[in-house]
Amino acid sequence: MSAATRILMCPPDFFEVDYVINPWMDGHAGSLDRELARRQWDGLRAAIAACAEVVLLQPQPGLPDLVFTANAGFVHGHRAVPSHFMPHERRPEEPYLRAWFEAEGFEVRVLPDNVAFEGAGDALIDRGGPWLWAGYGFRTEIEAHDYLRRWFDLEIVSIRLTDPRFYHIDTCMCPLDGGYLLYHPPAFDEPSRAEIERRVPAARRIPVGVEDAGHFACNAVNIGRQVFMNRARAELVAELEAHGFEVVQLPLSEFLKAGGSAKCLTLKLTEPVARG
Repeated sequence: MSAATRILMCPPDFFEVDYVINPWMDGHAGSLDRELARRQWDGLRAAIAACAEVVLLQPQPGLPDLVFTANAGFVHGHRAVPSHFMPHERRPEEPYLRAWFEAEGFEVRVLPDNVAFEGAGDALIDRGGPWLWAGYGFRTEIEAHDYLRRWFDLEIVSIRLTDPRFYHIDTCMCPLDGGYLLYHPPAFDEPSRAEIERRVPAARRIPVGVEDAGHFACNAVNIGRQVFMNRARAELVAELEAHGFEVVQLPLSEFLKAGGSAKCLTLKLTEPVARG
């Protein structure tokens, strides 16, 4: 599996917190330790590179959030849907990201200008069933889900976020190998929680409490049986280990100041289409 897994990352050369587009950014303008951010990013890259191929996206001046490649778009098979950002501050990234996907040979599908969609931040392939968890409520509009249904041979399961701290579903949900699901239930509305419980057996649901969720434990990168995350309490680590996972904790404090962590800093480029 590792040889076939390709992960897109973007060095934090121009990473900065100089505007507020989510609650985590509030009060952090000018507080970023750029040298520490670089060391933390290098640590994540090295850990992932030990079990997958890391593909680098060239950073660009004036695009501080390009480092969060999960929001570059959604990839499945040879098709990619570049993001169309809700916050205007991130829209200058769009032509660069679309050109990158095209240059890499992806079949690119482009959303209408009036439909917001923020890529793999709000589109997570389940690892136990043939469906896509598709988030909406803050940064992605539910109208985008109809386009995903049209463009991909996947069942689209719409789930609604209700807590602005968890503005993308990848901040509060992480599908894991073997059909397990790491998630923070209070981030979703009641019908969405019920749908999650209907689809994922109780034995494979791993609820995350408010403390771990606040440390972005759900914003994890899962490759095989390894789970890379910023931080987790010993109880959560033990639960994951009991299910056969190896938890790798990597400090990412500087990226939390912008509302992102391990998963936000990565985009899986190899999502093969299942053959029936």
